[in-house]
Amino acid sequence: MTSSDPAQFPVVAARALTQRVNTSDGPLLILSDVELAVKAGETLAITGASGSGKSTLLGLLAGLDQPSSGELFLLGQNLNALDEDARARLRAGRIGFVFQSFQLLPALTALENILLPLELAGRADARERASHWLERVGLAARSGHTPRQLSGGEQQRIALARAFATDPEIVFADEPTGNLDAETGARIIDLLFELNASAHTTLILVTHDEALAARCQRRIHLVAGHVNKAAAA
Repeated sequence: MTSSDPAQFPVVAARALTQRVNTSDGPLLILSDVELAVKAGETLAITGASGSGKSTLLGLLAGLDQPSSGELFLLGQNLNALDEDARARLRAGRIGFVFQSFQLLPALTALENILLPLELAGRADARERASHWLERVGLAARSGHTPRQLSGGEQQRIALARAFATDPEIVFADEPTGNLDAETGARIIDLLFELNASAHTTLILVTHDEALAARCQRRIHLVAGHVNKAAAA
């Protein structure tokens, strides 16, 4: 994975990526020979029907799971050569995540949920940055509220702040508008791309939302675990 032009260096790359799982009926092929390269600063949507392998692919690209076969590179590192602890160290502070179900810690306040990854990354200015990002998403007045005291849209805004607070090089988002109504989802889309543009972050997202996919520079479409090259743009 070398390149004479750093701007063209893929921050995420997959080669012949395949994922199988064992079931009671035998092996089940989820992804088959996926080829993918994403450049720094690019925005990419992964689309496809339910069960097409979208979330599985996202988890593999982020180093959350290991493939059955094929090669994966994340931020210049060969994930196949790293154990779980090493993959976690690679992600710390350099990768942000946004999930459909928000994944906020229920016992922590809005501010504390943003603060946690900053502290784990060893940021000396963690509390200052958490407060800054809480204000960036318009929820400074809700800093002491726990997730159960926040609406779905507010929870996802906290999740966006948490994802971007560490100045990550890549943000992975899995159906970030999936649990929101259309109006709230549209506001979250605007906020997501506003934050991403200002941070110059690479954004890779899984979505069923056509409006969200259309905002990305490029998309790939999965059909039964295969990249549909005719639908990719």
